[in-house]
Amino acid sequence: MDKKQALQTIQYLKEHSPQRGFKQNYDLLITLKQLNIKKDADKVLIFTALPHPKGKKAKVAALIGQELLTTAKANCDKVILQEEFKNYDKKAIKKMARETDYFVAQATIMPQIAAAFGKVLGPRGKMPNPKAGCIVPPTADLKALVQKLHNTVRLETKTDIVIRTVVGTQDSKDEDLADNIIHVYNTVLHALPQEKNNIKKTFLKLTMGPAVDIERLPNEKPEVKAHGA
Repeated sequence: MDKKQALQTIQYLKEHSPQRGFKQNYDLLITLKQLNIKKDADKVLIFTALPHPKGKKAKVAALIGQELLTTAKANCDKVILQEEFKNYDKKAIKKMARETDYFVAQATIMPQIAAAFGKVLGPRGKMPNPKAGCIVPPTADLKALVQKLHNTVRLETKTDIVIRTVVGTQDSKDEDLADNIIHVYNTVLHALPQEKNNIKKTFLKLTMGPAVDIERLPNEKPEVKAHGA
């Protein structure tokens, strides 16, 4: 895939998608093949920061001790101190999980975080993840991390071999959208055991619209080779 194909697909969607009463996202879908995601070796879980904003800032919650209180309050949407963990029951944690994109954790109290929140956050894929840089020392400055998380996307095979992620909105510039698409595609490509041979198709769609194959737009005709070529 190249940037020209991404830009052509964005233009196609602009011209052929009906207007809605709200701002839609651009969703990228990468369908995979020759993988068995029941095997840990074939599962995909990648966190990557897009080169351009995806349109909506991430909601970040901090699970911390007193050491990180000042920087957490200045940069995170929600701050929960270690002594407050006991105030959160299962229902409250479920609600928080729905409203939060990333949880940042202080490394020195990870056992307490796991005990208080793990049973709810773990199955939902919301536990603080070192791959996303979300487990930090008590001396960390959270400003840079939170800024990075605003543009970070989670690329994952869950129950099927399709990776889905937001790459921008209708307000995004075409060039920025294309850069984000190429970045995600290449990130996934290089994480797969057989690279291109593990990618079946790549689609782009608006929230309420059909998925369009980036490498073959609906109005494109298959190449016809001359007899004997």
